[in-house]
Amino acid sequence: MDKIEELLTRGVDKIYPNREALEKLLRSGKKLTLYQGFDPTGTQLHIGHAVGFRKLRQWQDLGHHVIFLIGDGTGQAGDPSGKKTAREKFFTRDELRKNGKDYVMQASKIVRFDGPNPVEIRYNGDWLNKLGLVEILDIAGRVSFQQMLERDLYQERLKSRITFSLREFLYPLLQGYDSVAMKVDLELGGSDQTFNMLMGRHLVKSMQDREKFVMTVPLLTDSKGVKIGKTEGNVIGLTDSPNEFYAKIMSLGDDAIIPCFTLLTDESMTVIEEIKNKMIAGKNPMLFKKQLAFELTKQLNSEKEAQEAQEEFERVHQERVYTDVVGSEIELAEQDKNVKSFLKQLVEKGFISSLSEAKRWYESGAIKIYDFKTQKEKTVEGINDGDIIKKGPKVFIRIKLI
Repeated sequence: MDKIEELLTRGVDKIYPNREALEKLLRSGKKLTLYQGFDPTGTQLHIGHAVGFRKLRQWQDLGHHVIFLIGDGTGQAGDPSGKKTAREKFFTRDELRKNGKDYVMQASKIVRFDGPNPVEIRYNGDWLNKLGLVEILDIAGRVSFQQMLERDLYQERLKSRITFSLREFLYPLLQGYDSVAMKVDLELGGSDQTFNMLMGRHLVKSMQDREKFVMTVPLLTDSKGVKIGKTEGNVIGLTDSPNEFYAKIMSLGDDAIIPCFTLLTDESMTVIEEIKNKMIAGKNPMLFKKQLAFELTKQLNSEKEAQEAQEEFERVHQERVYTDVVGSEIELAEQDKNVKSFLKQLVEKGFISSLSEAKRWYESGAIKIYDFKTQKEKTVEGINDGDIIKKGPKVFIRIKLI
């Protein structure tokens, strides 16, 4: 496929009003001004953000004017998107600006903020914080209450009798006004931002009588279909160390391999389809997951660091050599070396939050015990001083019997 077709299809969820209209405009040679906004309510960007960053980079490489918008204005209101409960904390503009600087540094691993056709950095507090009462009323008067209530999230909260403040309720208006203030031709964002982005499309039409396109990209999810992000607590950070990043990619479910190859790499769709068919035919998914982990680690760091991360993963997780990766020590009573006592002590020591969780981890094989000298797996009844408890793919604790 050519560059425009790839831009409009790969890693794209939907285009509003339609793909045909946008493609016609692009093939005419017109260069667009577009943006993606980020409320810096956290400190770390993750691979979920990388899906949008890669699409921004495509637009940038094709010569379009890309704006990286820091939501130090909208962030003060608090985006309710994807949140089932009301926010407990709202950020100040100073806090958001400080976090925003880190966002730029992290995003620079994928998009260019210098060199040819650099991405422009803007802050929406520069205009939102200056809006007066008359201007706010004018914006609000262009949207009906019924339009706002059409949002699925608001309907869900109403049905569940979960409170949401007018502060959060008005958030789409603030995000929508960004498109008016910057006079953009297109807004890009995750599919969970569709309502907010279409609000911008509505306001641009109402206030400036012109077209604004919306391009949504799919959300990156883990093996359980849960969005990968800071709210869900399953972050794979863009600035994680190469070793940690590689290991986290390897901990993803096998069903995340194809989506990650599609959304996060430049591998051809022909090759990705071949990988998919090989997995269906019974080829070990581990081979392809290692290929994915290597490619993503290389993208965000270097080929040398990716190679070292792969070697470390194989050494620790496949050869089970734990000598220098044990993070801490846990003291366990030597008497009553049985499963029930063992799990209870793990909970009492804070290694796991509850006994029921400990049982689930143990029964599923996520908690294992290894002889430190022979590296062989053993049962609870046979534990000795110095043995290693392994919890999940990355946590190693040395046992000290007392």
